[in-house]
Amino acid sequence: MIEKQPSIDLYKKFFFIGVAGTGMSAIAQYLRGIGKEVSGSDRYFHPGTANETKEKLEAEGIRCFLQDGSGLDETTDLVVVSTAVEDTVEEVQKAKRLGISIIKRAELLALIAESKLTIAVGGTSGKSTTSAMLFDILETAGLQPSIIGGAGLVSIIKEGKIGNAKVGQGEWLVIEADESDGSIVQYHPEIGLLLNVDKDHKEIEVLMDVFKTFHENSGQFIVNRSHPAAATLAKDSDIDFSTDEKINARFQASEFHQSGFEIQFNINKIPFRLNTIGKHNMENALAAVAVAATIGVPLETSAVALERYEGIYRRHQILGNFNGVWLVDDYAHNPAKCAASIMACQPVAPKVIAWFQPHGYGPTRFLRHDFVKEIADALRPADEVWMSEIFYAGGTAVKDISSNDLITDIKFLGKQAFFVENRNAFVESVTPHLTNNCVLLLMGARDPGLEQFAQSVLNQLKASVS
Repeated sequence: MIEKQPSIDLYKKFFFIGVAGTGMSAIAQYLRGIGKEVSGSDRYFHPGTANETKEKLEAEGIRCFLQDGSGLDETTDLVVVSTAVEDTVEEVQKAKRLGISIIKRAELLALIAESKLTIAVGGTSGKSTTSAMLFDILETAGLQPSIIGGAGLVSIIKEGKIGNAKVGQGEWLVIEADESDGSIVQYHPEIGLLLNVDKDHKEIEVLMDVFKTFHENSGQFIVNRSHPAAATLAKDSDIDFSTDEKINARFQASEFHQSGFEIQFNINKIPFRLNTIGKHNMENALAAVAVAATIGVPLETSAVALERYEGIYRRHQILGNFNGVWLVDDYAHNPAKCAASIMACQPVAPKVIAWFQPHGYGPTRFLRHDFVKEIADALRPADEVWMSEIFYAGGTAVKDISSNDLITDIKFLGKQAFFVENRNAFVESVTPHLTNNCVLLLMGARDPGLEQFAQSVLNQLKASVS
C-alpha cells in the first residue's frame, strides 16, 4: 500500500477494482465530479447483462470493464481496492506487474478528506441517515456541501444518479467514518460526530478503542450524551446532544410523537417534522442539527430542510400498501438496528411481521445471543419474526450455525418466530399470517440480491390483490 499523500491533486487517473460497491462507487463518482479520470471493474459486470449501477456510473463518465484486467494499463496513476478485494485477484496482480500504486478505499477517502473541511459521521448505527440529513440541511442553508455516503439519497437518485455522492462548490464535505474495518482511525476531520456504540462484529471494548482514536483525531467532537458508551468520549457539552432532558447537553430533543409514517418532536423548543419513522430517526436528526448549528446553521433552517427530507435507499423504504399490508424494506442487519426497525413500524399498525436474513456465519455466531435478546424484547404479543437462511458470500466460513437456531431461541422466550429456509418460499408461507392492518418489514444487508427479493415480494403482494 502507498503512503498517505498530502494532496489528492497528485493523482489524475484512477481505477477501482469492485467499483459497483456502495463505498467504492461513491468515491469514484466524487473523483469524477472534481475532474479526475475514473474507470473501474466489478465481478457483477457480465457481458450482455444489464447492470443499473454500471449504467449510472458510465452516465457520469466512469468507464466500466469486466474484472479481467482489460481496463488497466501503464497510464493508470492509482488502483483502488476495497477490503473485500484479495491480492490474488488478477487485476491486483496486473497492477503490481505494471508498477501501479495500490491504495485501500479508506486510505483514499482519508486523502480526499484532507482536501476539504470534513465532517466525519461515526457510530455503529445511523451513519448513512445522519449524513444524508446533514447534507440536506447544509444544502438548504446555501453552503453547497459535498457528500460521500454509504447509501443513495432519494433526492439525488431522482436526478438519475446512484445517489451516494455529490460534489458541491462549498468547502464542507460530509463522509461516513466506518468502524467495522477500523478505517475510522485514518480520518482527521474538522468535526467528528459519534452517534452510538453498540456491539456489531466487534466487542464494545474494541470499538471503544477505535472511537477513542477518532475522538483524538477530530478537531471538534460532537457526541450523543444519551448513549452511555458514547458519552464517555464526550469533550464539550456546549456542542453535544441528548434525547434525555436529565442529561446536560446544548441540543435537546423532546416530545416525540409518531403518527403513521411521520414523526414530530422539538429540538430546543423548535418544532420538527419528518416523513420517516422511529425514535432512532429523531436521534439521527438531532445529531445532524447539532453539527449544522455548530457551524452556524440556525435550528429553524434545519427544521425547514428536514421537513423536506426524502430519505435514503432501503432505510424504511415504503414499497406500497396491499389490502392493508404495508410493505417496508430496510437495511437493518445488527441487533440494535433490527430492534429499532421493528419498533419504528409498531405505531403504524397493531401487527408487525418482520423478515430477516442474517449475513455471514461468523457475524451471526458472534451476535447470536444479542440478536435473540434485542429482537425478542422488541416484539409485541401480536408481532412475528421470520428468518431465512444466512447469506453466504463465499470463502472458508464454518457453517456451524443456522438462522433456525436464532428462531428456536426466540421461540423459547415465548415470541412468535418462524423459519423459512428458502426466502423464495416466504410470501407463500407468510400469507396466512397477514391481516388487513399490518406491516410486512423486510430486513437485511450485504446481499446484492435483496433488492430483487424485495421486488419479488412486492410483485407477489400486487398479484394477490389484482
